[in-house]
Amino acid sequence: MELLTAYAGACAIGLVLGLMGGGGSILTVPLLVYVMGINPVAATGYSLFIVGTTSAFGGVQNYLKGNVAVKQGLFIAIPSFITVYCTRRYIVPAIPQNLIETQSFTLHKGTFIMGVFAIIMLLAALSMLFKKNKAIETAAQNNNTSYIYILPYIILTGITMGLVGAGGGFLIIPMLVFFGNLSMKKAVGTSLLIIAINSITGFMGDLHNTVIDWQFLLSFTAISIFGIFVGTYLHRYVNEKQLKKGFGIFILVMACFIFSKEFFGF
Repeated sequence: MELLTAYAGACAIGLVLGLMGGGGSILTVPLLVYVMGINPVAATGYSLFIVGTTSAFGGVQNYLKGNVAVKQGLFIAIPSFITVYCTRRYIVPAIPQNLIETQSFTLHKGTFIMGVFAIIMLLAALSMLFKKNKAIETAAQNNNTSYIYILPYIILTGITMGLVGAGGGFLIIPMLVFFGNLSMKKAVGTSLLIIAINSITGFMGDLHNTVIDWQFLLSFTAISIFGIFVGTYLHRYVNEKQLKKGFGIFILVMACFIFSKEFFGF
């Protein structure tokens, strides 16, 4: 039953990536941790592989349709994938198993990672629920911010992605719109390319530190890839505004669930 639920979730991950150009890891990590019982550190690494491989297929689809801005994508992908790799290779293994340890409270490494992940989910939910896409695109047309000023933001995004195993679509798309002057449609397609590069590179950093269950990982990923083809096809028929609102509410609920589960034991 758990395996069936996990594979159904794998298809949902692909659907979300195909429909929205991001958000796959928001489903992947909780699914691996709470349904499959995988350690949070390993789950974030698995998430990078699953979301990265699935996004690569979606990125190719969008490239063939002319919805990928390669130049703007590489400007963001290159510094961020270096940061993601270094985070998974050096920073995550260096985090102690018990970050805070007192007589009354202990903050474990896994709890810390899931707590950070819940915060990222909360930010993603707020972004989906309150962001006005047309206003963003209008502001982007008059934006001339130098690349050097957004480089720290790109690096911070890479560290965040590496720490929690997230593809970072909800962080990447605003960068592409504001600083790359792309339409939302092209930003979604380009974000899949960046997510794929960043996630797979970050997972390579995990190969030095984690024992991988390749049979489970590859079968899970294959179902997710099927989902992204379905999601990309359905994208033309759905109301994007309503989809984002509904998914934003779902993410908000999941963030509250993770906080209560990790810190209050509910």
